[in-house]
Amino acid sequence: MKQSIALLMSVQFFVYLGFGIIIPVLPEVILQQNYSEIHVGGLLSVYALASFFVAPLWGKYSDRTGRKKLILVGLLGFSLSFWVFAFSFDSLILLYLSRIIGGLFSGALYSAVTGYASDISTEETRNKYLGLLGMSIGLGFIFGPAIGGILGDISLQLPFIASAVLTLVLLVYAQIILKEPERTGEANKRQLLPKGARTLWMYRIRYLFIFSFMVTFLLAGLEATFQLFHIERIQITPLQLGYLFLFSGLVDAIVQGGIVRRIKNGTETTWIIWSQVIAAIGLGLTFFTTSLVMAGITLCIFTVGNALARTTLVALTTKESGGNYGTAAGVSYSMDNLGRIIGPLTFAFIFTQLPNTLYVVSAVLSLASIVLIILFRANSNSLRETKKQLAP
Repeated sequence: MKQSIALLMSVQFFVYLGFGIIIPVLPEVILQQNYSEIHVGGLLSVYALASFFVAPLWGKYSDRTGRKKLILVGLLGFSLSFWVFAFSFDSLILLYLSRIIGGLFSGALYSAVTGYASDISTEETRNKYLGLLGMSIGLGFIFGPAIGGILGDISLQLPFIASAVLTLVLLVYAQIILKEPERTGEANKRQLLPKGARTLWMYRIRYLFIFSFMVTFLLAGLEATFQLFHIERIQITPLQLGYLFLFSGLVDAIVQGGIVRRIKNGTETTWIIWSQVIAAIGLGLTFFTTSLVMAGITLCIFTVGNALARTTLVALTTKESGGNYGTAAGVSYSMDNLGRIIGPLTFAFIFTQLPNTLYVVSAVLSLASIVLIILFRANSNSLRETKKQLAP
C-alpha cells in the first residue's frame, strides 16, 4: 500500500513538474527561433486546455479498462511529449503538437491516479491520500521551474530530455510495483460540470468560484510572461529565473504552512481582501524592476498575496458549500483550470501590445477582483445558513 501511494505521488509530482519545467525555458526557445511572444502563452494554454477537456473521458475509460493500464499509457504518452518538444524547436507546429500530447496524457494520469487512490483508500484514509497527492502537485509546481532553469542553462533541450527519461524510468517502476486495484472509487474527479454544480451557482458561493478563476488567472499569466518582461528589463537568464521561482515556491510553502493555519474562523474575507492588495503591490512594483534582486522581491511579494488568497479561499469555499464538499471542490478546480487556460494567452497578448504596462494592468485586475469578495459579503443567500435552517 505504501509503495503504491509513494509511486502515485511520484507520478503526480512529475506531471506537474513537467508543466512547470517549461516556464523558464519556453521564452528562450521562442525568442531564439524568432517566433512571436504570443506563442509563449499559447503553448502554456493549449496544454491546460487539452488536459481540461479530456480528463473526464480518460476517467470513464479507466473505469472500464483499469487504473494501472491508463497510468502506464499516460506515462508513455507524457514521455513522448517531452521527446517531441526537445527536438522540435525549429517547428512551431510540432511544439504545439507536443504540448497537446502532454496535456492529453497528463489528463489521463490525473484521472487514473485519483481513481487509483480512491480505490485503495477507505472513507477514513481517502482525504489523507488525496492530500498527499495534492502536496505532490504543489511540489511539482515549485521545483519544475527551478529544475527547468538549472538544466536549461546547460542546454535548452536538456530539461525535456531529462524529464522524458525519468518518466520512462517511472513507467518501468509502475509496471513492476503497481497492482490493479478493485475499483470502488470514481476516477472521473475532474468533470467539466460536476453534479450539483448548478445548485451551488444559485448561492453566494458563486462569487468565490469566480474569484478562484481570477486568482489562478493572475498566477498563470505571471508565470507565462515574467521571464519575457525581465529579459527586456534586466536580461534575466533561465538559470536566474529558476532560482527565483524556487525561492518564491518556498515562500509559498511558508505562507500556507505558517500563516494560513492561524486565520480565525469568520475572518477569511478580510484576509482574502488584503491578500489581493499584497498581490497587486507585487505586480505593480514589477513595473519598476531594475535588478535581479528587485525582480525576486516583487515576485515574492506577489507570491505571499497569491498563496494567502488561494489557501484561504479553499477553506472559505469548503465552509460555504453547505456540506457539498466534493461538488464545490470540482467547480473550483474547473475554474482554476480555466484560469490556467486563459491566463497565459491573455497576458502574452497584452505583453505583445503593451509590454511596459502589463503588470500595471495586472495590479488593477487584482484590486478589481476584491469587488467579488465585497459582493459575497453583501449577499445573504448562503448555502451554509440554508443548511443550518433545514437541519432538525
